[in-house]
Amino acid sequence: MVEPLSLKDFSLSAADCPIVQIEGWDATLAKFEASVSQALGAPLPAAVGETARHADILIVRVAPRRLWLIFEASAKPLTIDPELGCSVSLGEGRLRLRMDGTRLPEILSKCVAVDWSSPAAAPGRAWQTAFHHVPVLLLRTAETACDLIVPRSFAKSLTDWIADSAAG
Repeated sequence: MVEPLSLKDFSLSAADCPIVQIEGWDATLAKFEASVSQALGAPLPAAVGETARHADILIVRVAPRRLWLIFEASAKPLTIDPELGCSVSLGEGRLRLRMDGTRLPEILSKCVAVDWSSPAAAPGRAWQTAFHHVPVLLLRTAETACDLIVPRSFAKSLTDWIADSAAG
């Protein structure tokens, strides 16, 4: 169980994270993207690290042909034409760690290498990194807030590390 942490200038909480990963085949990528965009009713992020929000879905381009659909509530099925690509649910294996506070850059800089002043780390951007050799997706949601999408099996140890960094 991951316990919420609330300090004067920093908070951390954990929640389930319904995710559907979709990927288009290289030869049909343009048709795949047009089909997904139409099904979602929203334009897709153009470059790796870009995000787009539509209703309760955050669309994240995590690789040139791969998108993560991160839902606020439960994941909704998206039918992908197998001639164009595929989809797989990733939510059972991951948790969303929500962090907020003025000390966020200081605390996370003790855990992951991030240049918070870089345009690549601006609010609305996403990037994959390693947190104690564990792959995570970091979503910068606001100037002093972010989400870490982490493997469920490591969530407790990662939150303990973040809590230790916040306390120290």
